[in-house]
Amino acid sequence: MMTKRSPARKKNTGSVTDVQAAKPPGPEPFNPLREVMWRRPGFLIRRLTQIGQALFFDLCKSESITPLQVGMLTALSMNPWLDQKAIGRELSLDRTTTAEVLKRLGDKGLVETRVNPDDRRSRLSVITKDGLKLINDLQESIHRSQELLIQPLSPEDRAVFMKLLVQLVDAHEKMDKQG
Repeated sequence: MMTKRSPARKKNTGSVTDVQAAKPPGPEPFNPLREVMWRRPGFLIRRLTQIGQALFFDLCKSESITPLQVGMLTALSMNPWLDQKAIGRELSLDRTTTAEVLKRLGDKGLVETRVNPDDRRSRLSVITKDGLKLINDLQESIHRSQELLIQPLSPEDRAVFMKLLVQLVDAHEKMDKQG
């Protein structure tokens, strides 16, 4: 005679019905979709990015600059007169995104772009005094937003988290290069 298995004994296959059987304790109502989504690293990484950007905008109090633009200004402050291809490579951006961000920064007077005298097909960019002032003024807020992002973790977990992030990015970048 066959007996039915109880839901608690079922092997967890990650389906919505398995998730429903494993309801988490606590006052929050159970949400099967949330449980499924929270098993996806891409979803969690995107959500953490949203949280990081919200912290950035809250602390930097600047609607005129984005985290990506700050990244580009930072790259140009450390490596003046880079061409668009080098900037994209430094920030892991595609050509179109790099060009759009450079244009926005140029329109704001934060970056200056000139034709490369050694290769008239390329353009070189440098951060302006206004751009340097802006990122210098924002440094404390930027740093604080990054601290707050990982603050819920213990100091040991922060180090492990950062190490794992670098490991994942490095591995995927190596795979991309291999092709």
